[in-house]
Amino acid sequence: MSQKIIPSLWYETNAEEAIAFYAGIFDDYKAIAESRYGPGAPLPEGTLLSATFELAGVQFMVINGGPHDKFNDAVSFYVECEDQAEVDKYWNALTADGGAEVQCGWLKDKFGMSWQIVPKQLNEYLGDPDPERAQRVMQAMLQMVKIDIEGLRAARDGATV
Repeated sequence: MSQKIIPSLWYETNAEEAIAFYAGIFDDYKAIAESRYGPGAPLPEGTLLSATFELAGVQFMVINGGPHDKFNDAVSFYVECEDQAEVDKYWNALTADGGAEVQCGWLKDKFGMSWQIVPKQLNEYLGDPDPERAQRVMQAMLQMVKIDIEGLRAARDGATV
């Protein structure tokens, strides 16, 4: 079954570079389709017009459409991670080559796309039935840039972070 709703990302001219960047980060990249500009188009003939691909089981579509609105935090991609090693892997890869760390597990990649790199433990700890424990986790998370699972655990358990 194909995906009914597919996020579509608008790039000025570097969609092909973005695809290669994401394909090098996520182990399960799969190309699905692409089309290229022909003669007389707004971008040079042979330039990628659009492509559809899959990352982590989610299909994406990209287009090289020329100057348009820039990416902003109104849309981000949330990556749920199993452990700190996975948090570190995605964080380091997505902030490489001009990406920027933001706060609370948020970052912007070198194309300006916002990502949330979040260990599954964060939601587990925030949902603690003890509201004081959950609040300590929230306060610890608000002080973090990249999420640190041990720091969250220590805050949950009442240790000094």
